[in-house]
Amino acid sequence: MHVAERISRLGTETAFEVLVKARALEAQGKSVVHLEIGEPDFDTPPNIIEAAKNALDNGFTHYGPAAGLPEARQAVADYVNKTRGYKMWDADHVVITPGAKPIMFYGMMAMIDPGDEVIYPDPGFPIYESVINFLGAKPVPLPLREEKEFRFDVGDLEARITPKTRMVIINTPQNPTGGILTREDLEQIAELAIKHNLIVLSDEIYSQVTYGDFKHTSITEFEGMQERTIILDGFSKTFAMTGWRLGYGLFPKDMAKVVAKLQTNCTSCTSSFSQIAGIEALHDRTLPHVDVFLKEFERRRDAIVDGLNQIPGFRCHKPHGAFYVFPNITGTGMTSQEAADFLLYEAGVACLSGTAFGSHGEGFIRFSYANSIENINEALNRVADAIKKRG
Repeated sequence: MHVAERISRLGTETAFEVLVKARALEAQGKSVVHLEIGEPDFDTPPNIIEAAKNALDNGFTHYGPAAGLPEARQAVADYVNKTRGYKMWDADHVVITPGAKPIMFYGMMAMIDPGDEVIYPDPGFPIYESVINFLGAKPVPLPLREEKEFRFDVGDLEARITPKTRMVIINTPQNPTGGILTREDLEQIAELAIKHNLIVLSDEIYSQVTYGDFKHTSITEFEGMQERTIILDGFSKTFAMTGWRLGYGLFPKDMAKVVAKLQTNCTSCTSSFSQIAGIEALHDRTLPHVDVFLKEFERRRDAIVDGLNQIPGFRCHKPHGAFYVFPNITGTGMTSQEAADFLLYEAGVACLSGTAFGSHGEGFIRFSYANSIENINEALNRVADAIKKRG
């Protein structure tokens, strides 16, 4: 059967491929500690689950509007206004989708033509580059620098802007590094976007997963940016709702209508009962659960950073957001892929090669600390023992 040429331009998420390898080892009776998947190990808070049950009992089992239930769209707008510290969004800006990835596809499909250039972070979430390639546009990687706590240099961004540049993708807090763009960074990016008439896709899926004094700033806070920014966010990371497949985007109002039309053609709508659960997730009564998640993530972060920095050949920056560490492993003498394979097959620890996130990820690997402190400590012991035996 003939497969369309454009399918060859699609990438993938290596995390799921590594998961398959790890499951195969487990099927052979081997023990594996899973630090490859970016999924909170917590259960969804019970009030959210109860809201979904009630919604099913109350008849929310039918089609809804393509852009989302009006009450859910308003709840999202209110939540984003509250968490970003301003009031500029309303329901007409919001489109609710089955997971947050459709916001990437819909947003780029609506704005990007073949031959356009899109600047994206490298190392970064691999689906950015995948979608750019799929649409026949040119991906332009923007290196994130370890010496800048995995932020990029705004001068590097400016140097990559050409007359063909249409969009810049930013992600803060960031996957895979946990880096956070500063307010000054975002202000400079905003100035460049306005100067060169660029669209910004701002991936803010980890916006509420920050530690200490580091708080999330949205680029839409700066004058003139609401009109040229797509915010991508969702429920998976903050509320431990990965399996619910519930995300949302905020767009300029005219663009929200276009994106809703794309959703009509693709999925029709997002499931109604899950949107009712989403409304509950955004309620203040869910905050105590989120606080528990964040405190535990911070404890795990400190444990894995301290442990990795005691292993010869590893150097690990302490991230300020998300739930990943991105240690430098050049001191081991292995490439990123060699290190990831070595740790899986010799130590029984599943992680990801830094190159799964782009060529600038060479020399690094990613561990997710969305796992119990007991499993993290076990993984650290296994890594240390394997490295010691390797010599």
